[in-house]
Amino acid sequence: MKPPDPGARQPLWREEFSIDGAEERFVSRRQFGKFLTLASLAMFTGNLWILVRSWLRREPAYPLRAVARVDDVPIGGVRLFSYPDEKDACILLRPDANTFLAFSQKCTHLSCAVYYEPEKDRLECPCHEGFFEARTGRVLHGPPRRPLPRILLERRGDVLLARGIDLQRVL
Repeated sequence: MKPPDPGARQPLWREEFSIDGAEERFVSRRQFGKFLTLASLAMFTGNLWILVRSWLRREPAYPLRAVARVDDVPIGGVRLFSYPDEKDACILLRPDANTFLAFSQKCTHLSCAVYYEPEKDRLECPCHEGFFEARTGRVLHGPPRRPLPRILLERRGDVLLARGIDLQRVL
């Protein structure tokens, strides 16, 4: 390929871009150092912003809401309810006479509805065959990697109240 004639008229795009093709291949140490410094500063600022926001974020206040009466849930049975909003489906389990457990009904994989399988004592997601332990919400099998969020319950007489959501990981 022969070099362009310096006397020939240059195309309009070459006049607007003043960088010579031969010079654009090389980056000086100073330019590279500037780039690394600015990129590092930007990453540090971003991480600092995330840290400050996490310090300032308060835990959400969950309402205290009656979800069922003790007699409404048979032993070995379930009851569906919504908490904390109407769009948040939850499942209440009663494995024995004095134990009540509640979890979010949304699978942590792709938000399919989970259901209770009493014979196997587990919560199952029919979409991708994910299984959760009924006592803790821990993942037993399948694509979900996170346990089900547990609904914190409080019993007052014969009324069960939801008082919050435990989003901590179950090991």
